[in-house]
Amino acid sequence: MSYLRFDKTLMINLEESLPREILRTNKSGAYHCTTIVDCNTRKYHGLLVIPVPNLDDENHVLLSSLDETVIQHGAEFNLGLHKYSGDNFSPKGHKYIREFDCEKIPVTTYRVGGVVLTKEKIFVHHENRMLIRYTLVDAHSPTTLRFRPFLAFRSVREYTNENLQARRDYQEIENGIKTCMYPGYPELYMQLNKKNTFHFMPDWYRGIEYPKEQERGYNFKEDLYVPGYFEVSIKKGESIVFSAAISEVSTRQLKRMFDEAVNDRTPRDSFYNCLKNSAHQFFNVQGEDNYILAGYPWFKCRARDMFVSLPGLTLAVDEPQQFEQTMATAEKAIRQYINDEPLTYNIYEMDDPDVLLWAIWALQQYSKETTREQCRQKYGALLEDIINFIIKRKHDNLFLHENGLLYTNGKEKAVTWMNSTVNGYPVVPRSGYIVEINALWYNALCFIGNLLGEGGNTALAETLSAQAAKTAISFVEVFRNEYGYLLDYVDGNMMDWSVRPNMIFAAAFDYSPLDRMQKKQVLDIVTKELLTPKGLRSLSPKSGGYNPNYVGPQLQRDYAYHQGTAWPWLMGFYLEAYLRIYKMSGLSFVERQLIGFEEEITSHCIGTISELFDGNPPFKGRGAISFAMNVAEILRILKLLSKFN
Repeated sequence: MSYLRFDKTLMINLEESLPREILRTNKSGAYHCTTIVDCNTRKYHGLLVIPVPNLDDENHVLLSSLDETVIQHGAEFNLGLHKYSGDNFSPKGHKYIREFDCEKIPVTTYRVGGVVLTKEKIFVHHENRMLIRYTLVDAHSPTTLRFRPFLAFRSVREYTNENLQARRDYQEIENGIKTCMYPGYPELYMQLNKKNTFHFMPDWYRGIEYPKEQERGYNFKEDLYVPGYFEVSIKKGESIVFSAAISEVSTRQLKRMFDEAVNDRTPRDSFYNCLKNSAHQFFNVQGEDNYILAGYPWFKCRARDMFVSLPGLTLAVDEPQQFEQTMATAEKAIRQYINDEPLTYNIYEMDDPDVLLWAIWALQQYSKETTREQCRQKYGALLEDIINFIIKRKHDNLFLHENGLLYTNGKEKAVTWMNSTVNGYPVVPRSGYIVEINALWYNALCFIGNLLGEGGNTALAETLSAQAAKTAISFVEVFRNEYGYLLDYVDGNMMDWSVRPNMIFAAAFDYSPLDRMQKKQVLDIVTKELLTPKGLRSLSPKSGGYNPNYVGPQLQRDYAYHQGTAWPWLMGFYLEAYLRIYKMSGLSFVERQLIGFEEEITSHCIGTISELFDGNPPFKGRGAISFAMNVAEILRILKLLSKFN
């Protein structure tokens, strides 16, 4: 039985099938995303969604969807599905679905009378090309397929409306057409591997609705342009391949191209393989540069997310070469930043004060999965330059005080991962001595001092060791309170007593200023007040301002973003801390905690993990449909578990 298979009962029930989404990427920034019944419910959904660098740094929906119609004896059966006003769905093609299977590639099986038709979709890696293969499994009489493309040609953050500026002209190419609605966009090439007829019947389909955008408090209606339709005959047992791309292809190659792309895929036949496939989808190769996208469908490459995600997305799936390729790009960006040079790489938020510390943590994981010698040879100079940059107080918002702690101003601008803002100001204004920044700092001092000391740089090692000793004393004095947990941040007389998950890092890192008893007290209160089946809450229910449900319009969601919602990536550090305290006796507990995430593989965006979850039952998935840090940290814990077995 397939790990990701849904039967007719679920598929025809839109309450069950519409919330389940599917994502496929080409590892170069483009993607295909929709629901498992091929009904778009977000403005971000589309069959072919690609970056258009000469316009902006957003993705753009070129081909929104493709409606298929089966024609037999003059009778037409439309397999498409769109939502219109008044909760009306048309043409209700989902009622013909018999099964959806997503083990290797998405396969939908339709049954229309005596016709059994399968549809398989695949995104070609590193090319802006979506392929769909239709196979007529069974038919008792001559059959014709009709394909009606719905075009958008707009940014994922905007909508298309009927207008007179949209170009209607098209050109015939080999077994298809090419067209472009607006200047500045690339041509869209739509081709089949078999001779067909294109009927030019331009029209606008008006008032298509996206309920997910309505839920989020945004505009949710648009009009889509349909230039006409393709018609092609198909015989029993025959397969036809449709290609949508921004370049022409020799249609004789389409079948071979499809088969090769399928053979290159890892089956999603287990929890681990689903996460591994999902990990690969975050990679974004642009020429010689390698990035990690923070999530889909709307995130770009963010520096903190990249460094937190990097070990889990690469080392945890035994791909150190991918780590090195991504770090090669990241190192160039880091050096531009610390040398005060113009930033030419597409990595956002490089100046956030904790980013360089997370980069050190990522390299620390590399040293553990390869060798310390290899890490020192490849990255020793970078590590030394970063630590000197911080010690010499060259960072605009990271100040090393005499007590050995790092001070950060976060009153006007969000400076940590808790970065939601309202009216330009942080919802959680964490400022001063911030607990995870200083936990990262102590860990960095010890790791770099030991690593470079082993390589003969004893002078620096002694300096960092002395600095770490001072930091450790101050860390405990400043953050640890009489109740045994850690203050979230301290700024002069201002102390945040809220129980938040950021203290868990001090118990999870290889080097910690806390002793075993102190770590256990931190772990205990996190377990008691923050642990959920979907991650750690961002705020305890016992703390003021607890707001666990990430719902409603933007403003309402911004206030809830880090005020009680649960974050799966934090679970990685929590479980690492748990294993540090309980070792072998903690294995069964850790394995039980991971079950909550395995359930997510068949919910929301199938095969991956949502950005965040409500902090109260039933812990519903929210936000971005696929989030790099979440996938990465669960993979890292699975790798950690394997070392105990």
